[in-house]
Amino acid sequence: MSSPLTRRTASVRSVLTRPWVGPLAVVTVVFLVLSLPPYLGLDPSRSRVAIPEDRPLYYPMLATHIFLGTVALVTGCLQVWPWLRRRHPAVHRWSGRVYVFGGVLPAGAAVLFVAPFGEFGPAQQTGNTLLAVLWLLVTVAGYRAARRRQFVAHREWMVRSVALSFSIVANRLWIVACLAVFTPEALTGATPDPATFAQAVGVSTWLSWVVNLLVAEWWLQRGRFRERARGGTVRARREAGTPAGA
Repeated sequence: MSSPLTRRTASVRSVLTRPWVGPLAVVTVVFLVLSLPPYLGLDPSRSRVAIPEDRPLYYPMLATHIFLGTVALVTGCLQVWPWLRRRHPAVHRWSGRVYVFGGVLPAGAAVLFVAPFGEFGPAQQTGNTLLAVLWLLVTVAGYRAARRRQFVAHREWMVRSVALSFSIVANRLWIVACLAVFTPEALTGATPDPATFAQAVGVSTWLSWVVNLLVAEWWLQRGRFRERARGGTVRARREAGTPAGA
């Protein structure tokens, strides 16, 4: 039976080997504090996204996506916290259900209504629509894997899902980079060329989730390589300790 000191040491080691857990939570809080206020009063005139006048359901769907996307971001942080998964599996399971059914699925469905009518043209519209479709598909795949008790596959699908959830956060960085490349005058307060500005927005839309997904796949492949290497080391040690002729 492990002692309190042993458990505390293990917890510290877990944090040190996964230093991204804390910063991810901080970035999430900062992002939500900066992004949510215009929508808290449900006033379409305060929306940071242009509202098409001929789409009366556009703002309700946008607000639904924003509020339930917030649920997905917060519970997504809990889902990728290894300490919580190991020490409080019930909390992990229930927060996972909230992530899927109270966050991703309704938020993804809402954005499918919003994305095709984005104001910055086909690149933004197709990028956000495909993001929503993939977000829904990988999340459902992760949930089904958990129900089948295929926990390795479940973890991998949910890593992809959380990576897509945080594409909206990454987009805040990519849009600045794309504006600096395509239309730097937009960053100085000058009026940019509308077509060039739309191009920058479209590129940042794609980069925000494609790069996240590529990083997630790299992370998963890195984990598989480590597992194979660890398994090979264990086998080699066992073989080395096997008596000759056994």
